[in-house]
Amino acid sequence: MNSLRNFLDKVKPAFQEGGKLQKLHSTFDAFETFLFVPDKVTFKGSHIRDSIDMKRTMILVITAMLPALLFGIWNVGFQHFKVNGIEADFWMRVFYGLRTVLPVVVVSYITGLAIEFVFAQIRKHEVNEGFLVSGMLIPLVLPPDIPLWMVAVATAFAVIFGKEVFGGTGMNILNPALTARAFLFFAYPADMTGDKIWVSGTPDGFTGATPLAEAAIGNTGNIPSVFDMFMGWIPGSIGETSTLAILLGAAFLLITGIGSFRIMFSVFAGGYLMGLLFNLWGANAYMEIPAYYHLVMGGFAFGAVFMATDPVSAAQTPTGKWIYGLLIGIFAVLIRVLNPAYPEGMMLAILFMNVAAPLIDHYVIESNIKKRRRRAKKAALLRQSV
Repeated sequence: MNSLRNFLDKVKPAFQEGGKLQKLHSTFDAFETFLFVPDKVTFKGSHIRDSIDMKRTMILVITAMLPALLFGIWNVGFQHFKVNGIEADFWMRVFYGLRTVLPVVVVSYITGLAIEFVFAQIRKHEVNEGFLVSGMLIPLVLPPDIPLWMVAVATAFAVIFGKEVFGGTGMNILNPALTARAFLFFAYPADMTGDKIWVSGTPDGFTGATPLAEAAIGNTGNIPSVFDMFMGWIPGSIGETSTLAILLGAAFLLITGIGSFRIMFSVFAGGYLMGLLFNLWGANAYMEIPAYYHLVMGGFAFGAVFMATDPVSAAQTPTGKWIYGLLIGIFAVLIRVLNPAYPEGMMLAILFMNVAAPLIDHYVIESNIKKRRRRAKKAALLRQSV
C-alpha cells in the first residue's frame, strides 16, 4: 500500500491546478479517495466528525447487499438447470449464475460511472459517490436475461434524468435504481413481464409464473410455500427472491447505523396491515391469501430494506419516516391486489412516496412548530397568572 500511496503522491501534481492533466482532477480525486481516506481538514467553524466518509458509507451498503447478490447468482443457475431438467451441483449453478449476472453488474457500473465522471468534469466538482450503491441496486432488481443494451440505456436514463438534472447525488427526488426499473417496465414491457424472463435460458414452450403472477390471475393454489419464498428458491429478479438474504443485509445496515429501522419496520407493518384488511374483505382469492405472504412475495422485502430507505429520496424527519414507510407498505399491497396490470406494486409505491416525502416532512415540521407555539403560549399565560 505504501508503494501505491507513493505513486499517487508522485503523479498528483499533474492533476492539480496548473498541471498538465488538471482537467482530469475530478477523475483522479475519485480514485484516490476510493483507495485512501481523504486528508482534507476544516480550517474554521465547528463540525462533528465520525469515522467514515460518504464512500465508506456506500461500501457498507454494498456489503449489506452481498448476501442477496450471492444468493441471486446461485439461484439464477439453480432455476436454469431446474427448468431444463439438468442435474447440476452447487458449483455448476454458481458458475452459470456468475456468467449471467456479472455482465449485468459490469454494464451497470461502467455506464453509470462513465456518466458520473463526465458530469463531474463538466461541473468541476468531485465525483458523486451515490452511484456506488445504485450501480449494484439496478442489476439486483432486473431479470437475469435482460439484454445488456437495455441495462445500459436504463442506467443512463436513471443517472441523467433521475439524478444529474436535479444536481447530482443528494438532490434527486426519485430513487435512481427504481427509476431505471420503471423506465424498462414501461419502455420494454415484453422484457420485464411474463413467465420466461424470470428464468435464464428457458427451453421452448416453457411456462412458469412467479408467485405474484400466480396470485394476480387467481391461481393462489399454485403459490409456493412460505418457506420456499422466504428462502428464495423461486424465479424472480436477480436479488429479490430470498427474504432471508435480504434480512441479513437489513441486520447489517441496522447494526452499523446506516439503515433506518423506522422505515424498514413501518413498511413491513403497512404491508401486513393492508393484507389483514383484504383478508377481512375477502372479495377474491388474492385478498384471501394470508397477510404475511405479501411480505415474502416479489420485491417487497428488498424494497423495504434497500429502496425505501434511500436517505436522499425518503422522508427525513423521525415521524415522517414512520408515515412514509407505513404508506409504502399499504400502497404496495393495494396496487398488487387491486391492479393486476402491476403485480409488483412495490416499485410504484416507493416512487409515489418518493415524490410525497417532502410534503410529509413539511407537515410534520409544521405540526411541531404549532405544538411548540401552543406550549409557549400556555407557558406565557401561566406566568402572567402567577
